[in-house]
Amino acid sequence: MTLRKDRNILVGIAYNAFDPLTARKVDRPSEESVQQTAKEALTAVTELGYSAFIIALQKSFMNFLQRLKNLNADVVINLCEAFLGHPQLEANVAAAFELLGVPFTGNDSRTLALCLNKWKTKAMLKSHGILTAPAALVDAVDQKIDLPFPLIVKPNTEDASLGIHPESVVRDEEALRNQIQRVLEIFEEPVLVEAFIEGREFNCAVLDVEKPEALPVSEIDFTALPEGQPPICSYEAKWHPDDVLFQTTPPVCPAKIEDDLRAKLQDAAVKAFLACECRDYARIDFRVDKRGRVFVLEVNPNPDVSLNAGYARALAAAGIDYKIFWKQLIEKAVGRKKKT
Repeated sequence: MTLRKDRNILVGIAYNAFDPLTARKVDRPSEESVQQTAKEALTAVTELGYSAFIIALQKSFMNFLQRLKNLNADVVINLCEAFLGHPQLEANVAAAFELLGVPFTGNDSRTLALCLNKWKTKAMLKSHGILTAPAALVDAVDQKIDLPFPLIVKPNTEDASLGIHPESVVRDEEALRNQIQRVLEIFEEPVLVEAFIEGREFNCAVLDVEKPEALPVSEIDFTALPEGQPPICSYEAKWHPDDVLFQTTPPVCPAKIEDDLRAKLQDAAVKAFLACECRDYARIDFRVDKRGRVFVLEVNPNPDVSLNAGYARALAAAGIDYKIFWKQLIEKAVGRKKKT
């Protein structure tokens, strides 16, 4: 592929289109939101002077690749988070770009595959000395679990808080077994049972232009949560604006925290980014317990980058224009192609 110069670069913006006929029968407003992100990215890159087009990944993967080949993009903004409603196939889309030799923004297929698997990510982080909550991987309702309550029960290979609800936090054996059975039946995959860290929840975006740098820390404010609700960022809290859990868990960025805690979170974010061999951008989620210990919950290598989401909020708090963010990623992806 011969790369065009400067603003003559043709940018393809790829996203996975939501199709209720082929998607799994689970709640996925998170998947429907990707199209809006693609439109916002298109506006940003065209205002920068690039030629650009949007290409949707729909029912036929072969048709998607053929259209991409015919349109001959110099670089692709990869917003694909799933295929046919399955986030487990997210990495396969990136792998196809790699096989075709098409430069693309965001993380490579290996990192996307690793970070979608919460259990394997925890193992990678622990091997680098990064603190994570004690956990067990469970594939049967009656499997022995040697962890003290309270616990939180999650699908092991889902994203966007899918499968995480208020009842996911369990405080006795009966509730634990009920939640394990629910996740096994709905998602048909292993279940991550993890120590529930009582405390505060934060996330930190990382931007990797010349080197990975942590952006301002964001905190999920749980102070207005209804009584009896566990302080977690559940699926309802993340994706349902009309739900009381969404309305009572606002993000605060920059977080109003002491400098020492901010430094610990930003340092841990960069270390987790490097441990998982991320590139370009990612978001790291944390819990901080009452003793001030920082636990990494997840490394999200393909976070929501729409204008109303947390990553864009962190960019704004850092004084980085949304258009400049895309310009930097496009130039970096093109630079990777030139090195091959």
